[in-house]
Amino acid sequence: MMGHNDSSVAEKKSSDPTNDIPNFNSENLQSNMKTIYYSRTFLSIIGGVIAGISGFTSLTGFIFYFLVMAITSVGLIAKAGFSIHSYFDSWNRVVLDGFFSGLMSFVLFWTFAYDIVHIF
Repeated sequence: MMGHNDSSVAEKKSSDPTNDIPNFNSENLQSNMKTIYYSRTFLSIIGGVIAGISGFTSLTGFIFYFLVMAITSVGLIAKAGFSIHSYFDSWNRVVLDGFFSGLMSFVLFWTFAYDIVHIF
């Protein structure tokens, strides 16, 4: 941590433009994003099956989906060692990307599992 007496160090860092711009390998960033999308899609399917078997209907099922996606986000952040900026360019990549893309998979498997268990 920088104290009040370290102002000369802060001036050197702020004047150096290479320290301000993070450097990412685009192939690694793309691979990390694929991992996020695959994880969210897989957990959406599993969550949909669990919600259908549990008999969740209407708002309860959607709340369960958002809970599953929140747990997925926390799991991905923990997998990155709580050092998001080492693997992604922003927090939005981990927390929000793919959040609604898995919704269709969730709803499909939710209704499918609900129909099989509770209707037929």
